[in-house]
Amino acid sequence: MTMLDDRTTAATWPAAYPQGYAVVDVETTGLARDDRIVSAAVYRLDAQGNVEDHWYTLVNPERDPGPVWIHGLTSDVLEGAPLFPDIAAEFAARLDGRVLVAHNALFDWSMIAREYARAERTAPVRQRLCTIALAKELSLPLPNHKLESLAAHFGVVQRRAHNALDDARVLAEAFRPSLHAAAERNVRLPLLECRPLTEWVSAPASPASPRIGQQASYRANGWRPSRKRPACPYPNPGRYEADKPLKQGMRVAFSGDTSIDRELLEDRAVEAGLHVATSVSRLTSLLVTNDPDAATSKTVKAKSFGTPVVDEAAFTQLLRDVAPADG
Repeated sequence: MTMLDDRTTAATWPAAYPQGYAVVDVETTGLARDDRIVSAAVYRLDAQGNVEDHWYTLVNPERDPGPVWIHGLTSDVLEGAPLFPDIAAEFAARLDGRVLVAHNALFDWSMIAREYARAERTAPVRQRLCTIALAKELSLPLPNHKLESLAAHFGVVQRRAHNALDDARVLAEAFRPSLHAAAERNVRLPLLECRPLTEWVSAPASPASPRIGQQASYRANGWRPSRKRPACPYPNPGRYEADKPLKQGMRVAFSGDTSIDRELLEDRAVEAGLHVATSVSRLTSLLVTNDPDAATSKTVKAKSFGTPVVDEAAFTQLLRDVAPADG
């Protein structure tokens, strides 16, 4: 046992901490609402972060596999893989009764919840824990929010980045010392509720069998081409006020590195009825940034205008309950 393990014994372990975790990684065809899972891995951990077992599967997405240059899974590899409904029960058994742990947990949970909704089932997950949020709670000196940086901090060696099984292994090995550090300092774990989807409305079918890497949806340097969003239909109700919900029509700007793909985060804001602004002005309701002290033009303007600032984790929490527009 390490010195940390000696200090953080079962007798001193915080009673409020969960009794088990499911460290998850999924690789997908992309980041949009209609994208699919192509592989999934789960490491089950006990209450103190010790590995109990692990599981991995390929998943036939029933469509083009998307960014093969990232996850390495071609149509030929996935052709004989099981469909998601075929693995849904086994996947659920490994999640049942545990806190879902992931790096960018909102993304992994969203993809999993959508797959279960398509299969007309519900994933047995009630809470999730994002290791990015935990790293912030622990004030870990990381240069950025990437998994490789978290792994390097704890001396965990990555063997195959963007392979679901290896990414889940790396995260499980990095999560255990993070969990012990949190327990030693009695840090409140950043647990968030998981709300399952109860129905799924599929997107229009795409052309059959597009060529891998050639379809318009994907580029080597991004998930999809930039596009102009429709105008927000709600009037701007003014600035965000702390301890109050966001309100439809609020103008929200983003600055700096985000753990969730920026376009996906902006899509969620638009879906909630918010106005995504490309710059900060006196009319901006809120600036979302993980680095408020960075000297970017948006953060500098936000400070000069007195614009409220929250980090990504707080913003995603606020997105869960956006108040309707006035009148």
